[in-house]
Amino acid sequence: MIKISNKTLDDLEFKTVLEQIAELCNTDLGRTKALTIEPFKKENLLLDALHQVNEYKSSELQDAKIPNHGFESIDKELQLLNIENTFLETSSFKKLTSISTTTNELLFFFKKYAEIYPTLYKKTEEVEFTKFIIESIDKIIDRFGEVKNDASPLLQRLRNDINIVQGKLNGSFGKDLARYNSLGYLDEIKESVVENRRVLAVKAMYRKKVKGSILGNSKTGSIVYIEPEATVQYNRELNNLEYDEREEVVKILKRLTNDIRPFKPLLVQYQEFLSDIDIVAAKAKYARKLNAVLPKITDDRELYIKDAYHPLLFLSNQKKGEKTYPQTIGLSKDNRIIVISGPNAGGKSITLKTIGLLQIMLQSGMLLPVHEYSRVCIFDTILTDIGDNQSIENHLSTYSYRLKNMNYFLRKCNNKTLFLIDEFGTGSDPELGGALAEAFLEVFYERESFGIITTHYANLKMLANELPHMTNANMLFDARSLEPLFKLHLGEAGSSFTFEVAQKNGIPYSLINKAKKKVERGKIRFDKSIADLQKERSKLQKTTTSLKTKEQRAEEQKEKLEKINQRIQQKLESYQELYDSNQRMIYLGQKIDEISEKYFNNKRKKELIGEFLKIVEVENSKRKKQTKKQRQVEKAVEKKIVQEVEKKVEVIREKKKEEKKVAEKIEKEKPKVVLKTGDRVRMEDGRSVGTIDSIEKGQATVNYGIFTANVSVDQLELVERKK
Repeated sequence: MIKISNKTLDDLEFKTVLEQIAELCNTDLGRTKALTIEPFKKENLLLDALHQVNEYKSSELQDAKIPNHGFESIDKELQLLNIENTFLETSSFKKLTSISTTTNELLFFFKKYAEIYPTLYKKTEEVEFTKFIIESIDKIIDRFGEVKNDASPLLQRLRNDINIVQGKLNGSFGKDLARYNSLGYLDEIKESVVENRRVLAVKAMYRKKVKGSILGNSKTGSIVYIEPEATVQYNRELNNLEYDEREEVVKILKRLTNDIRPFKPLLVQYQEFLSDIDIVAAKAKYARKLNAVLPKITDDRELYIKDAYHPLLFLSNQKKGEKTYPQTIGLSKDNRIIVISGPNAGGKSITLKTIGLLQIMLQSGMLLPVHEYSRVCIFDTILTDIGDNQSIENHLSTYSYRLKNMNYFLRKCNNKTLFLIDEFGTGSDPELGGALAEAFLEVFYERESFGIITTHYANLKMLANELPHMTNANMLFDARSLEPLFKLHLGEAGSSFTFEVAQKNGIPYSLINKAKKKVERGKIRFDKSIADLQKERSKLQKTTTSLKTKEQRAEEQKEKLEKINQRIQQKLESYQELYDSNQRMIYLGQKIDEISEKYFNNKRKKELIGEFLKIVEVENSKRKKQTKKQRQVEKAVEKKIVQEVEKKVEVIREKKKEEKKVAEKIEKEKPKVVLKTGDRVRMEDGRSVGTIDSIEKGQATVNYGIFTANVSVDQLELVERKK
């Protein structure tokens, strides 16, 4: 059972990560749920969540893109469905149609592309696919959110009557308008609307000549608004019909609400499913922003994080256009605890927080901004002691609080614990506090816990040097400028550079020398030795970097020279071919010139033809040799190509074998669906679909309509559940 305290989440600023994920959600419910994300308590649920996010993230590379999952919250509609004799308005039914349609689209999509999204498909198997809700609502409500005319015979008749009366009303009003206007009783505006009724704009002096009801007048009193007498009668009739229409619409909506009410649990499930998908999508978007991946999760107790970025720092620096330095760190059975030392502002605390936050994120189902070759394991408990946790309410000093925290660590620490402690042992007398910190560290070591601590205490550095499964580490600094390089170096303790930093900040040398005399010589020598080692390593690091740069440049120069040499060689070969061709043409020309001269002198045709044929035969024999040589070269090239193709084919075969093994493994790991009587099934790799009549001792009787067959349950796959 995995259990991580709220204090750990607060220490590592996990809530800030949740706030950033919540901003990426599409729905209000998704945003609310995102803020309540916490580490999974069961490993199988955690692995499913990680694979879901990884599959969703990979959808951008697939041709089959995941459909939209957005929806409007239906919490109010669900509350009304809980209350008897209530009914939903048409706008609420449109929401139910929308959420059902969206869910059905996703269920259909993940079933169709189950091979690409196996974990997401597994999640959808828990949700029922039904078109009843959509079809029931579509029969009654049109796409504009109005109750259809044919929703009931009475409603259709009432709306026809309303249209007729409305037509009469408009006709009657039009006649009165034309008549009174021709008599000059109406103002220039002729008509207006008062209390949603059409009225005549009558001049005040003629108000008694127009029959009807006075509904008001203008501010100046020059116009009186009168509804004609005939129109009043039609309006009464129209109001009665509209009242009856509303009564009938309410009856229809009540009927529809009662039809949908039994599906309330399913609608709750739909909303939960879509909000869960929204969370998965937001985590995938967050992963894209961080260039995050799913590292290998091992069953061994091992944590190797390569090129890891602190997510909050990475995004903050990205906005500012500043560089973020990645860290590489590893813990294993042979190297369980790392003690990081060195001066402040070198990046010790951020390294500690990076490891902790990434582990929390992983155990909450999020991908990590690390190199894809990273390896991680799952911890049951993650304990942290980071920052100055002075408690005013409990009247505890920093040291008292830390001792209380250490007591909690001692109760919880075991071989499945990761502990992270910043500035271990501080807050008390350095020697006494250091001795107590050493005792705590020995207990954590004996219990085989994994952990990382930062400290300035020499005794803890020495302890890490003495114990076989504990390692010293330090953050690299530039030897001259004493500026941090933000790189973690394993294997050596770090100097605090106390006196060097003081000297750099302008503290008089006499004071520094006086301080040195107050400290034991052994401690100064020990710290100086560490500082000297760090300076030497810094020099070596610069030398190595310089040599690597030179080597890289030399390699680039070598490649350029090789390319130039190749081009020169090709030109020389082409010049040689051109020269040989020209020489041959000159030779042939000379021969023909000699034969021509002989023929000119002796006029012997046979001798001329004989000499000419000799030249032709010599040239043909040369061509044959060249053709043979060319064929040999072509055969050699062809043979080489065939060998390369065979190698590639072999690699592809091996890859397919591996993929097949993985697929078989996944298939074996898939939970077997429990079949029941009445379920629609088919044989594996078969096409015929039948219904299960009965199941006894692992054998099912399947009815195919024309015939029945007894088949092992293991050979059947579910097509459709019994309705």
